[in-house]
Amino acid sequence: MADLDSSAINPLLTPYKMGNINLSHRIVLAPLTRQRSLNNVPQNHAILYYSQRTSKGGLLIAEATGVSDTAHGYPNRPGIWSKEQVEAWKPIVDAVHAKGGIFFCQIWHVGRFSDSIYQPNGQAPISSTDKQLILQIRTNNGIDVIDFTAPRRLKTEEIPNIVNDFRLAARNAIEAGFDGVEIHGANGYLLEQFMKDEVNDRTDKYGGSLENRCRFPLEVVEAVVNEIGAERVGIRLSPYTDYADCGESNPEALGLYMVNALNKYGILYCHMVEPRMITPGEKVECPHSLVAMRKAFNGTFIVAGGYDREDGMKAIAEDDLVAYGRWFFANPDLLKRFALNAPLNKYNRQIFYTPDPVVGYTDYPFLD
Repeated sequence: MADLDSSAINPLLTPYKMGNINLSHRIVLAPLTRQRSLNNVPQNHAILYYSQRTSKGGLLIAEATGVSDTAHGYPNRPGIWSKEQVEAWKPIVDAVHAKGGIFFCQIWHVGRFSDSIYQPNGQAPISSTDKQLILQIRTNNGIDVIDFTAPRRLKTEEIPNIVNDFRLAARNAIEAGFDGVEIHGANGYLLEQFMKDEVNDRTDKYGGSLENRCRFPLEVVEAVVNEIGAERVGIRLSPYTDYADCGESNPEALGLYMVNALNKYGILYCHMVEPRMITPGEKVECPHSLVAMRKAFNGTFIVAGGYDREDGMKAIAEDDLVAYGRWFFANPDLLKRFALNAPLNKYNRQIFYTPDPVVGYTDYPFLD
């Protein structure tokens, strides 16, 4: 490990106290979707992947992990609703802890971002709405159009069952040894499908007003806090983004409402995606900022959104921690490289989501 006395000129390498957790630096492994599990069960190659990226006193957030058998929209994604999955996570968590890392599990439900082929008995995916998701995705061959299976609008009386899925997933994460959970309320997935007014067209108590649209995500927060304790709970939000046709007419109002509501539960952290990341993987000039939300939130504030070393260092003047995704994926020793201002490995987007247990996963080189 590099000499971290260089923290005198690099604020990313300064220690930080997150609740009762002592972090040795401000660099966080972002929760990176990877498709290297088998039948929703994490595999042993994840032990090496996560331990490679672990530093003593560093915070890692595990890849998005399904809360139930209806939660998935991708192949080869891990879950945490079954005993087999919990047992499979244990050696992965142990490997992170053996190197002194702090490990949180991101728990999610994709909602309408799915197809019937990923659903039990081939049923329709569930959502706040019955509006079909149709995505245009830029590829090497031009624009691909993806028509997802039209979702089924959840009935009012069904929503407590989904809340309970998140609660049980949080309990399972703690049983697996994780230090806490991050509730995935961002990136166009189920919780955001309720929060955002361009998707949520409900007329019950979960639709219409801002308060109603945020009701379900906050019920999830409350249930998880009651199950495992607020000091073990974080949440990821992206009020400004428009992933998966999940836009919001007044994102600042949404973000402020959520952070003020979250303060009542005293959760450990809020992890928020920068407004400049309107679409996945693309950083654009943007007049908006997260400053108002940062000032309003009482806990630790983590920012994410295409950060490099230099703008990450600048971010620490306002924010507490900075989450790194693609650069941390391609540079398992990112902390050392930032300490030395060393060159970074380039990432290969073409193999981000392949099932290979080694290539583009654990084979990125270290310095020296």
